[in-house]
Amino acid sequence: MKVLLTGASSYVGARLYFDLSKKFEVTGTYFGNRLSKNFVKLDTTNKKEIEKIIDNNRPEIIIHAAANANARWCEANPDLAILLNQKSTEIIVGAASKISAKVILISSFAAKNPVNVYGRTKFESEKAVQQSKAGFIVIRPSLIIGFSPNIINDRPFNRLLRNIDEKTDAIYDTSWEFQPSYIGHISEVIEQVIKRNILNEIIPVAVAGLKTRYDIARDILGVFNIKVMPVDKNDKTLVITDDLNELKKLNLSQYSYKEIIGKCIEEIKNRQIFKFAYSILLCSAIL
Repeated sequence: MKVLLTGASSYVGARLYFDLSKKFEVTGTYFGNRLSKNFVKLDTTNKKEIEKIIDNNRPEIIIHAAANANARWCEANPDLAILLNQKSTEIIVGAASKISAKVILISSFAAKNPVNVYGRTKFESEKAVQQSKAGFIVIRPSLIIGFSPNIINDRPFNRLLRNIDEKTDAIYDTSWEFQPSYIGHISEVIEQVIKRNILNEIIPVAVAGLKTRYDIARDILGVFNIKVMPVDKNDKTLVITDDLNELKKLNLSQYSYKEIIGKCIEEIKNRQIFKFAYSILLCSAIL
């Protein structure tokens, strides 16, 4: 099975590449950071570049993970956010349909109730991907935790790693609640839908029950003897939940909160395994 993965040097994309390349023939793309010498440079806002790489590789499945998931950046740069997060999806769907490739979109819980620029770009991307002629899958995670070969991008889990590596006390917010998503769970669900040819579904990938950034930091960092202090930042980010019935209905992998915390701790302790062949040093640019 030939797979094209956009954003393979991003936090989420790097873990997807690490996991899925063991199962499928995966070509990864990058734009700013080149995490592996095997990756091919691609500007996902450039129609000609997208059409060229898809035509050259002839993938059966395209996993579109390239995006900017920083909601504040999207609010500050709405035109760029629409171009990067939304228009790129529309271009990829059009190019994929020409060769009858299926499209898997890494979306977000924010698409369920799109009250900000980021949520609206994901909502519109989900609408676009549903026009894929060969079929689609939408993967909806919430806030994502778990180890990725990309430890540079400023993502919540990488901040936890810095607390551990720098042995610094941590202060984390108690105000915003969400259903955590485990990055390895996303890989598992994608592998399962590919192998079982599940199509035309929107699949939330998270655990039941609401947690805060403080809960996660306390439960992970405490194992590494890092002091974690709570702070109420009065975060008014909308609480978006899902009953996760789709995972059960499709007989896909499910995890409890306790299980994903255990997996995160195990991954931190064994982080040396998360390396690519032909990996190269990351620069500081954020995908």
